[in-house]
Amino acid sequence: MSEVTAPYQPGTPCWIDLVVPDQQAALDFYGELFGWAGEVGPAETGGYAVCTLRGNPVAGIMSAQAMGDQPAPPPVWTTYIASSDAEATERAIGSGGGNVMVPTMDVMDLGRMLVAADPTGAVFGVWEPKEFFGAAIVNEPGSLIWNELNTSDVQASTAFLSSALGIETTQMEGAESYYAISAQGRTVGGLQPLSDRMPSGTPSHWLAYFSVEDVDATVSKLSAAGGTVLKAPFDMVAGRMAVVADPQSAAFAVIAPKPM
Repeated sequence: MSEVTAPYQPGTPCWIDLVVPDQQAALDFYGELFGWAGEVGPAETGGYAVCTLRGNPVAGIMSAQAMGDQPAPPPVWTTYIASSDAEATERAIGSGGGNVMVPTMDVMDLGRMLVAADPTGAVFGVWEPKEFFGAAIVNEPGSLIWNELNTSDVQASTAFLSSALGIETTQMEGAESYYAISAQGRTVGGLQPLSDRMPSGTPSHWLAYFSVEDVDATVSKLSAAGGTVLKAPFDMVAGRMAVVADPQSAAFAVIAPKPM
């Protein structure tokens, strides 16, 4: 699948956005790295920028802002899960032991959203579509291809995904400690325990993967632009990948997938 023309099934990652201190710098960086077009949005949307590829939305970038007595969030990519009823999902998140950080709110006529954390602390968003259903291009160079939950407690996370989001988890064939997550019977992402190779104190988190044609060339380009290589390019069962961070320290992965 490349172009998406209909709303995502509930439980499916449908959108990603980035919050950073310097929004324009991020727009410039990702524009050069992935070929995105985007500009700071109007005041009524808080300046939220919708980045596009071939004129189709692929991701959002916004400026980090303090809310009330809460400090501005750290630079991070957030994965949004599709829902047919955000308020019902919010209640299920609370019942499942999650923590609702931003309660359900309307985003003009585009949809409804909330931000929450699972019982292990992994932060994610929920999106109920109205006029906007999410990423219109996926699974091709310059766009989102995979979303992965790295968790400190596999059992707690899988139980929460099932009860709160309707996402099922099964061990992936040929991978001892890697799990496929599925919604409506379709694989939509992965889950794995936090690796011992990750820095001590790394919290549970969702990691966004972007498809690229050449991982090594992309990593070189990222490094030259001030990004950081967290895990150098390596070959794995799904292709060649690397884990990196942009110049403002927001982490993500890039992968050149093997043909299915």
